[in-house]
Amino acid sequence: MGVEVARSQRLVLAMVCAVAVATIYALQPVLEDAGADLGVAPGSLGWLVAAGQIGYFAGLILLAPLGDILDRRRLIAVHLLLTAAGATVAAIAPNAVVAAVGLAIAGLFAVVVQVTVAYVAAISAQHDRGRNIGAVTSGVVIGILGVRVLAGVLGDTVGWRTVYILLALACMVLAVPVRLCLRPDPRTSGRRYAQILASMGRLTRDRPFLGRGAVTFFVFAAFGTLWSGLALPLGAQPWAFGTTEIGLFGLAGLAGALGATRAGRWADTGRAQSVSGWSLALLAASWLLIARTDPTLWPMVIGIVALDFAVQAVHVSSQHLLTTAHPDRAGSVIGAYMAFYSLGSALGAITTTWAYTTWGWSASCLTGALYAFAAFATWALVRSGTVAHRAGPLARRECESAG
Repeated sequence: MGVEVARSQRLVLAMVCAVAVATIYALQPVLEDAGADLGVAPGSLGWLVAAGQIGYFAGLILLAPLGDILDRRRLIAVHLLLTAAGATVAAIAPNAVVAAVGLAIAGLFAVVVQVTVAYVAAISAQHDRGRNIGAVTSGVVIGILGVRVLAGVLGDTVGWRTVYILLALACMVLAVPVRLCLRPDPRTSGRRYAQILASMGRLTRDRPFLGRGAVTFFVFAAFGTLWSGLALPLGAQPWAFGTTEIGLFGLAGLAGALGATRAGRWADTGRAQSVSGWSLALLAASWLLIARTDPTLWPMVIGIVALDFAVQAVHVSSQHLLTTAHPDRAGSVIGAYMAFYSLGSALGAITTTWAYTTWGWSASCLTGALYAFAAFATWALVRSGTVAHRAGPLARRECESAG
């Protein structure tokens, strides 16, 4: 039975998510500077960003399921310290290979984000689960977009490596309140690690799970297309912005994402599917504005706000549905679900830098729009027909809550 989660606890958990996920995305606004420092060709810059996502993917499969076996509070503290170790390696890397290894290590243990989401879902009362997930997940968005501002400023002043030093220190500091402020979350299921991994494999036969996973894959491919490629046109003529100005665009995304914090409350009232539908339509439409960079950047700014609002609304709704449908194994289910997120983000990072260096920003925007349309088409396909009647517990639970 769930308990009331204090505001101070939500704040600590949101900060954990923000700092951990920031280690994966801090490179984006300073990508060109880091590439020049490490000797990476412009067309291969996306692989530096993808290194963190690949490590994250491995962690989602191999480490996130540990949350269904071990005390999640202890796991959160340990993973924070190991994320700090990876960030430190990236900060002192002498070349691209070592930097990629450090980013991959940081990404591997940044799955503390999913352990944290599973933790708050497990301890929350049923009527408050969506609100708590939304509050904690907002930390992810703050980390992804807020670190762009920080990295941009630091990139123009003391260099891109400094941000990883600060993130490593923040991870180590946060491990203390995690141990002191959060209640223990011991596991009593008696299941073994191999059994948890096998149960994740069986999710491939769960149509609602696969549908949500596929939607998430395309949503975050679109998200990665924007944020992994945005620094390239902004740093080129006619704008020629420095990393500080480029980083400030993260504030637009932050405003949009925080505007979607009510998505958790909407999900609590049984509207997760409808929220997903109109948010995916907004995601696709946002690219019409993002592609416009002449004569002013204001349409792009508005498009960024819309895109991040849509991404966050879909993301929170998906996690609410999945943790409600699988409350006894939230850790492994969220880990498997987020594997789609990681792969989509990596795909977006790789394809946007390739498209931009080959055909320009319009090609990157077309790529992002195609990913968004694919997400909407997948959602519509899963939603249509008789899926709600025969797709398993996920669809049935939502129909019951909506009714």
